[in-house]
Amino acid sequence: MAEIHKTALIALGGNLPADADAPQITLAKAVRALQSQEVSLRSVSRFFQTPCFPAGAGPDYVNAAVAVDTTLSAGGLLERLHQVEEQFARVREQRWGMRTLDLDLVDFDGAVLPDAAGYARWQGLPLESQMQEAPGQLILPHPRIQDRAFVLVPLADIAPRWRHPVLQKTVSEMLAELPDQEVAEVTPL
Repeated sequence: MAEIHKTALIALGGNLPADADAPQITLAKAVRALQSQEVSLRSVSRFFQTPCFPAGAGPDYVNAAVAVDTTLSAGGLLERLHQVEEQFARVREQRWGMRTLDLDLVDFDGAVLPDAAGYARWQGLPLESQMQEAPGQLILPHPRIQDRAFVLVPLADIAPRWRHPVLQKTVSEMLAELPDQEVAEVTPL
């Protein structure tokens, strides 16, 4: 029986050195570390620099995106992403805090997880709650993708026509809806 391949989109970011490596080196190494018998790269975006928020709160981030083909389940791929983060000294102390490496599963073959209602709850969560709560299960597509230029700009490099399975908007359309200033702050390295 042939293995079933799924396509996934992954956002990468980091702003702290891992060992002595600058964030862009860490991201490049992480892209290589993702590859395995179960995960093959389809495409890799350029690397982008994004200001730390709020301004002056820390070093700028480096962001990128990759598309992969995988035989893993969505949960299996998320587990793989966490393993790669650990290889690069990722510590989960503060939600949305500075980090050596962050790998976010943005989309898994158009799946809406855990279900439409569960997704809608996380997508509509007020900012204050987002900062405090972390989901106990995988939420797909990533509930904040439409709000984040640092995710959409790299995705536009590799998947501009990818359509959000809930919002029914492409990456290009979501990017066009963001403030010009936010998009302009995400600059190629």
